[in-house]
Amino acid sequence: MIATQELSQAVGVRPACTALNMARATFYRRRERMVVTPVTVAPDAATLDAVTSPPLTLMLPPSPWSPPLSPRKPSPRALSSVEVATIRTLLNSEKYQDRAPREVYAAELDAGRYHCSVRTMYRILTQDQATRERRDQLRHPNYQKPELLATGPKQLWTWDITKLCGPGKGEYFQLYVILDAFSRYVVGWMLARYESQDLAARLISETVAKEGVVESELTLHSDRGPAMKSHGVAQLLATLGITKSHSRPHVSNDNPFSESQFKTLKYCPEFPDRFESFEHGLAFCRKFFPWYNDEHYHSGIGLLTPAMLHHGLATSVRAERARTLHAAYAAHPERFVQGLPQPPAVPTAVWINPPTKVDANVGEVGETVSTSNANVSAVSESCESAEVALPEGALRAVERAPETDIVRAQETDVACAPEKRLSEAVGLRKPAMLLAHPWLEYPLLSCVPAELKSDSSSVEENTSAASPPQHPLDTLVMPDKILGVWGLAPRAAGPAPHTK
Repeated sequence: MIATQELSQAVGVRPACTALNMARATFYRRRERMVVTPVTVAPDAATLDAVTSPPLTLMLPPSPWSPPLSPRKPSPRALSSVEVATIRTLLNSEKYQDRAPREVYAAELDAGRYHCSVRTMYRILTQDQATRERRDQLRHPNYQKPELLATGPKQLWTWDITKLCGPGKGEYFQLYVILDAFSRYVVGWMLARYESQDLAARLISETVAKEGVVESELTLHSDRGPAMKSHGVAQLLATLGITKSHSRPHVSNDNPFSESQFKTLKYCPEFPDRFESFEHGLAFCRKFFPWYNDEHYHSGIGLLTPAMLHHGLATSVRAERARTLHAAYAAHPERFVQGLPQPPAVPTAVWINPPTKVDANVGEVGETVSTSNANVSAVSESCESAEVALPEGALRAVERAPETDIVRAQETDVACAPEKRLSEAVGLRKPAMLLAHPWLEYPLLSCVPAELKSDSSSVEENTSAASPPQHPLDTLVMPDKILGVWGLAPRAAGPAPHTK
């Protein structure tokens, strides 16, 4: 505005407004309300010592965007207060209270009356805050993000259903998988020709019975599929004392463990593009899940197999790995530039959507220290029992490792990076929750894969020394439900009939 005013004195108002891209009406309106404001500037102490003159007074114009000093004059084309009241009464009348302003405008025109434009009607309704949505529409609630924690097996299970492509277009087989979130162990799976709440309820009940789950200690998490939200599954979980948890709608990250397991399944080199038959898919699943539980070294659980962690063999396996690494270090210490090697740490807590803010108090740090000392003492006892020849000072370095981490964590400002520093001390990635293992009676001989029995008895036995003896189990082809009859009955082989 100031530049336009200065330029207008030299070239005129029209060329100045055109050159600076300003409307002439805006220029005249702002120029009318510009007044001279006196501003007193007090000189500093040095200036007062040098010049004994009174304070300086400068005349500065106000900001061009300052509000008008007086109310703006109404337009001569504006409606009078009586006309506005008449239109407001008309819009709120019983005849037009449920109609849009355009319909009111058209109806009044047909009656030979004109009051104002449609936009003026909307402007009057906006002043009365009467322009919101009047229809009874669904308002989606804000779903709470599930935050689930597991510090051991049989505390948090996740389950989901994925489709396996059949021989023809549009033909799919439904694969039900129940996964232990802490150990990544597949505790139950089932292959069926269709998705049903009865099949899901049967799989869950038999899996809970085989695993020996204690009442009120298990949380079963799933997405919001039809079988997951069914009343049959909800009643079964309430009867068994299992806490039910669901993901938020359209959020796949709320069930990450099942999604990751399905990716491992479908990225397997032997996974075909299509299964030739139901028996082909069943044979593949019977071969894949024993490999996944007993032979697959999972990077999320310290390169252990799910069976090792699920059956409580993690401590002994990690101690054996430590002895092997210590022996390699004793033979060639120059090859280990980072010092004495340690096997990958096993997480002690697993989260689904960990809290964003974690309070790092003194008690949690104390639990971290005790956990680290217990792990190091177990490794030291294993090394001593094996009588491994270590170089001088190597064992002392192992014993001092937790203390060094503690000192480093105390010297660091916890408020700046509490999660990173605590996770380094405990061996956790995220979050830094320091919880002890609640159950000490593992392994249990009843911890076997929750597959449904069948007539087949030719199953290869697992000879791995790191897992408990496995019983020959098989998966039963789940039969269809007979219409009008409660319960399940066997059916003939072949594609499922199309019923509604």
